[in-house]
Amino acid sequence: MLKAKPYLRSIHLKDGYDCESYPFSIPAVANLDNLTFHEDVTFFVGENGSGKSTVLEAIALVMGFSAQGGTKNLDLSDAGGLSGLHEYIKPKKSYEHPKDGYFLRAESFYNVATAMDYYGYLQGYGGRSLHNQSHGESFMATLLHKFKGKGLYLLDEPEAALSPARQLAALVRINDLVEDGSQFIIATHSPILLAYPRAKILIFDSDGLYEVKYEQTEHFAITRDFLNNYQKRLERLFSDELE
Repeated sequence: MLKAKPYLRSIHLKDGYDCESYPFSIPAVANLDNLTFHEDVTFFVGENGSGKSTVLEAIALVMGFSAQGGTKNLDLSDAGGLSGLHEYIKPKKSYEHPKDGYFLRAESFYNVATAMDYYGYLQGYGGRSLHNQSHGESFMATLLHKFKGKGLYLLDEPEAALSPARQLAALVRINDLVEDGSQFIIATHSPILLAYPRAKILIFDSDGLYEVKYEQTEHFAITRDFLNNYQKRLERLFSDELE
């Protein structure tokens, strides 16, 4: 018998899109067909504009989430400027549906928090308004209280609000949820989050879309080099700036 996870096994591109138009003109999107996911955690990594958030948004939409985030029960108007990619994505799912799910999007999480205040639905977030907490506290409240386990969780740059210490705490929570039968797909720039050991790391860049090991990521290499040689690196950076 097939295992329940991954709940989302893969995505495929349908025919009929214009490869010269956005977002299919993005190299990673052009190479998106037959993208398979890790049963525990899949990371999307790349520079701004590489397509990682666009693909994650499309996955969220095709899986029934609002473009602005939240649970499938939260139907907010879209964030504007949808790429339309979701219309050409066909998901391959597990025989078993996840019992929980959430799309956490850093750039529109404020709107989700506002909706929770409006509807008075705060118990699922720890009983306290997300607007009465710092950005990082509200993110952690969502991870700790709203994510119940055995779920499919899509996170778009969750580190945007988290200190390094909070990112480590987030790793612990992610691992607890994975152990409880959850699957994560995360777009991130964080070398801390990327260190999660049971993960597939996919690079989005000008060459397309491909898998790498943690130590092969630019995030790991640059962070390690800077921390080990930060004085020389700063001298060189400022020297180049003056020139």
